[in-house]
Amino acid sequence: MEIYLLRHGSAERGRPGSPDSDRALTGEGRCEIQRVMAAAKLARTCPTLILSSPYKRAFEAARIAAGVLDYKGEIVVTDALTPEAGARGVWDEIRVHRDEEGILLVGHEPLFSACTAYLAGCPDLQVEFAKAGLVRIDVEGFNVAPRGILKWMLTPDLTA
Repeated sequence: MEIYLLRHGSAERGRPGSPDSDRALTGEGRCEIQRVMAAAKLARTCPTLILSSPYKRAFEAARIAAGVLDYKGEIVVTDALTPEAGARGVWDEIRVHRDEEGILLVGHEPLFSACTAYLAGCPDLQVEFAKAGLVRIDVEGFNVAPRGILKWMLTPDLTA
């Protein structure tokens, strides 16, 4: 299975009295996602399922990614992709969908740095996961702990 981790792009600053989950992407954040996903499309990224954090900025990024990649399915929202979630919970969610050929997960930091290390089977790996960054990790089995292969990482700076 091809697993893609997409961190949302630049988002609005938090507003007093408003929950963090309501922060939307900025215009720049939408452009960052567009650029990265256009490059991903050239790399033949073609998920059969998109999962998103319920946070507004992540769901907006998921919708942009779906549009760029011509994805016609439903974007499935899961709490396993919120910022405070854990890498093991993300792996458990992936395992529920083990029949998919490729899954695009859209979420946040610090979760996605931890997920990259966990999915690669290197929990001590330090990963700098840029806003609008996209990582591809391939896994072949769905054991209790993953042993994936890090294939590539894209950042908005590489697509400018």
